[in-house]
Amino acid sequence: MESTCARSNLPHIPSSISKCTLRSRAIPSAAAAFSKGFSRSITISSGASRRRCHVAAVVRCQSSRRPDYSPNRISDPKYVRIFDTTLRDGEQSPGATMTTKEKLDVARQLAKLGVDVIEAGFPAASMADLEAVRVIAEEVGCGEGDDVPVICGLARCSKNDIDKAWEAVKHAKKPRIHTFIATSEIHMKAKLKMTKEQVMEKATSMVSYARSLGCPDVEFSPEDAGRSDREFLYQILGEVIRAGATTLNIPDTVGYTIPSEFGQLIADIKANTPGIENVIISTHCHNDLGLATANTLAGACAGARQLEVTINGIGERAGNASLEEVVMALKCRGEHVLGGLYTGTNTQNIMMTSKMVEEYTGLHVQPHKAIVGSNAFAHESGIHQDGMLKHKNTYEIISPQDIGLRRENESGIVLGKLSGRHALQAKIMELGYEIEGKELEDLFWRFKSVAEMKKKVTDEDVIALVSDEVFQPQVFWRLSDVQVTCGSLGLSTATVKLFDADGEEHVACSVGTGPVDAAYKAVDLIAKVPVTLLEYSMSAVTEGIDAIATTRVLIRENSTSTHVLTDENANRSYSGTGAAMDIVISSVRAYVGALNKMLGFQKLVSRFNKTEESSVV
Repeated sequence: MESTCARSNLPHIPSSISKCTLRSRAIPSAAAAFSKGFSRSITISSGASRRRCHVAAVVRCQSSRRPDYSPNRISDPKYVRIFDTTLRDGEQSPGATMTTKEKLDVARQLAKLGVDVIEAGFPAASMADLEAVRVIAEEVGCGEGDDVPVICGLARCSKNDIDKAWEAVKHAKKPRIHTFIATSEIHMKAKLKMTKEQVMEKATSMVSYARSLGCPDVEFSPEDAGRSDREFLYQILGEVIRAGATTLNIPDTVGYTIPSEFGQLIADIKANTPGIENVIISTHCHNDLGLATANTLAGACAGARQLEVTINGIGERAGNASLEEVVMALKCRGEHVLGGLYTGTNTQNIMMTSKMVEEYTGLHVQPHKAIVGSNAFAHESGIHQDGMLKHKNTYEIISPQDIGLRRENESGIVLGKLSGRHALQAKIMELGYEIEGKELEDLFWRFKSVAEMKKKVTDEDVIALVSDEVFQPQVFWRLSDVQVTCGSLGLSTATVKLFDADGEEHVACSVGTGPVDAAYKAVDLIAKVPVTLLEYSMSAVTEGIDAIATTRVLIRENSTSTHVLTDENANRSYSGTGAAMDIVISSVRAYVGALNKMLGFQKLVSRFNKTEESSVV
């Protein structure tokens, strides 16, 4: 396997060496070096005086072992914690609702990836969210070994939120409560309708309350820090440190700052906040101006040692800093231009994690997305292809194997109708998936049905089948058969046969404006769940008339619920994906998958609502 370090301009330094340094003449700090392309370098402000920091550049080969965990300190000053908020901020993307099972699957995969902290959700949002965080805390947060991730729950600065967050995360080996309150002028006046003094008192009292519950690890975020008054920011951060906060997270909530500004913000907080040496500084950058990754790296260079990110960069509005971009930037350039910063992530699990999040949320990764996009390691230009044939380093700075991506047919296995289970499993493992037991058996028979109709089954075909067969929600309805009649001579008709969770057969017929419309109406007659179809899209996995078709749908439940943060009525939306060589079957599989996800979520909510009603005296 080719090392990522070998793709840089400097000589490769073996990662197995635990201590070796390469010293150069004094240059501006890593933060200054990073941001000098943005018109100025970072300066450290302390009271009325301002000074420019100059330090010796050090390229250091770090040991791969992560430092022992302590809530408010890291023994190696070059180590950077990765805080993943895919299950909380990422799930706030429209249509990204995940079931408890899906969240647990993602959390397990994040643990394999080696993230330091998993923000598992917002327990006060609903009893279903609390249950999901609790399950993750018990099953993922109580694993074997010393590298078990911290399990974190988000809470507003209120006792009810903090109580629920603690109830959910206290079962983990390393529990954390993350509480926040807005500190910018516009948020305090327009949203909170509170004075600075009231916000200060609320923040300090709630951090203190969280610690009083027995939680040893409390993170505090001043929401919209990027637009907050600096002096007030230093003051409130100093007070929450005194109240017991162990991590201070600095969010660029609306993605407003540019790298030089955000790096300077972190540097100023580090220089002017009383007690800052007793906590970890964290970043949380949104991507409204497309600068989330750059801002995050600038923050790390300026002294932040926890970086909050999401898989595929999903999240509110334009999303968050992308885990894969931040981690690979540190892996690729950390030794040489980012001051020797490194993380404890197992980057070979990036591709599998990205694919899982994409399938469960229904949020497709754009083809040209850095690191995980389908075009990230594709070369079509003749000049580029010529360079790649001569030496891969000509146009690739990262080895695809470093993120768990295997180029097609590296093992020499060509799948066809005569291929057996072992060949399929070997190909699946080559593609970065670990599937066995019943899931492998079900996938094998799906594969055989496709192989009977195609001369060669490609890697893309296998990935589509894995997504359709494995990354599916709890089954309430299972598609058995579809028969359609359509054309220009009359109305399209469809007959659909579904099996319910008890194995009982249900058949319905309907007419529609086309075969898919007719089939969806037939499904509605069986399921009897009123929904609205918001989005429908289809694409061919490969070229050719015999390509597998993948379908994505987004549906919205017709009943409303109250959004916990805004108190406004909202309709949840749910995504579903399907894959088949027949476009109608692919479409129906996607629709049934979305219905299953919605029914699973509604069942969980209903169960907790009944529990609450039965407990009322």
